[in-house]
Amino acid sequence: MIFLPGASGDGQFWRPVAERLPACDKVLVDLPGAGGVAHSPMVRSFEDLVTLAMTHMDRPVGVVAQSMGGVVAVQAALKRPQAVRRLVLTATSGGVDFSAFKRQEWREEYRSDFPKAAEWITSYHVDLTEQLRHLHVPTLLLWSDADAISPLAVGEHLAGLLPAANLVVIKGGDHMFARDRAAEVAPHIANHLFGA
Repeated sequence: MIFLPGASGDGQFWRPVAERLPACDKVLVDLPGAGGVAHSPMVRSFEDLVTLAMTHMDRPVGVVAQSMGGVVAVQAALKRPQAVRRLVLTATSGGVDFSAFKRQEWREEYRSDFPKAAEWITSYHVDLTEQLRHLHVPTLLLWSDADAISPLAVGEHLAGLLPAANLVVIKGGDHMFARDRAAEVAPHIANHLFGA
């Protein structure tokens, strides 16, 4: 099972959830150049993050991803659907065009908080809408109904696009609810990844 964080880049974001899941191989992936994570000569673009994620897909895996990590996860799953057994996306655009949704802008504050982060972290844009309609990987969409950065309407939109998606709404919580509400979130993830 691999865990991809958001723009903080810190794989430890997922530790509170990972510790509550059944025993298995768990890889908490750091995203070089994001947040406070050191840059790497092997990661010079968003596409390189996707390649990095795929290096952990040498066998069928479950992928759990938050925010920006969700865009990485979706692109990896589109490139190697046979390698992604199940997918969990939380508080992410998932690669759809965000412009139609009323949401809080995060980039200016992020640049202030992480001045050394790679420029492409905040400038990257992609629209995977049409590809998502053909992604048949069983997907759990976990959303907060109070996230101003990735509002519930985005989760509902993704649920309508992805052929094998199930949307679960967590009451309250901000953009970091998956970390901060780990005890509530983990059972949903465990059921999706390890259930029948």
